Amino acid sequence: MQSRNDNATSETAVFLADDAGLTNAAKVLSDGGLVAFPTETVYGLGADARRSDAVAGIYAAKGRPSFNPLIVHVADLAAAEALVTFTPQAYRLAQAFWPGALTLVLPLRPDAGISALVTAGLTTLAVRVPDHPVAQGLLRAFGGPVAAPSANPSGRISPTTAAHVMAGLAGRIGGVVDGGACGVGVESTIVDVTGDPVLLRAGGVAAEALEAALGQPLPRPSGTAAITAPGMLASHYAPQGTVRLDAIYARPGEVMLGFGPVAGDLSLSAAGDLVEAAANLFDRLHQLDAMGAHAIAVAPVPEHGLGAAINDRLRRAAAPRS
Repeated sequence: MQSRNDNATSETAVFLADDAGLTNAAKVLSDGGLVAFPTETVYGLGADARRSDAVAGIYAAKGRPSFNPLIVHVADLAAAEALVTFTPQAYRLAQAFWPGALTLVLPLRPDAGISALVTAGLTTLAVRVPDHPVAQGLLRAFGGPVAAPSANPSGRISPTTAAHVMAGLAGRIGGVVDGGACGVGVESTIVDVTGDPVLLRAGGVAAEALEAALGQPLPRPSGTAAITAPGMLASHYAPQGTVRLDAIYARPGEVMLGFGPVAGDLSLSAAGDLVEAAANLFDRLHQLDAMGAHAIAVAPVPEHGLGAAINDRLRRAAAPRS
């Protein structure tokens, strides 16, 4: 059996993560459609990065602002080299962390053939090589670059299972490849390497590991920096309820999301394990939505390693919403 509907919708197919399912999903992409698929970080919503009509479908399905650029996923370094111009520091990071949860922002090649909708009109491109067998299988079956932001309505909680995707986008997209739960659970780290490397977004690769590979500190952009990569909007990854951070206890009416010694109605990791917390983050936020939580208190999470990525997502979830 190659696909199933799971009674969610007659319009969005759910493909199995086998050769037949990946072939069918790749055909949807080749026909200009949208397919969600798992990566090691979160599920991405993919479209042919060379077709403006297909990329426009991503913005329409997500309700995503067109000034927010997209990440292009490719199968390997050679495919990335056909799209962007690498610097020595970019090669150093790619060789150390690809395939993996690292996105590099680099100068776009004039002959790359990437839709201007992908770059939001910029002369740079965010590109990465995912480390997930299903993502790799789909990229190779499709044979081209795939633009893929997270497969959720814009500004909402990122999906880490196919069920999360269907809950937010069923009926708006052609299909989803069900590859199970994502292992990392937060989006990729983004580094601008058009000049001296700058960390644009904390993510699945810790900043400390990047600095060790580069042999130098990795500065962060200012809070007023222009949007040059995905995930830089102030309000993002938001559940339905309001979010209060660094809470030791829940106030009346709040649902507590714990971590480590701070217990809660739910916990990111009772053991205080940052890897487990990152993998659980978006699933716990989805659970809070399902519970109907109107006010959420979140326990403190250490600001190191994957904790930096977790706190980045939590701060954006707690930010004032337009």
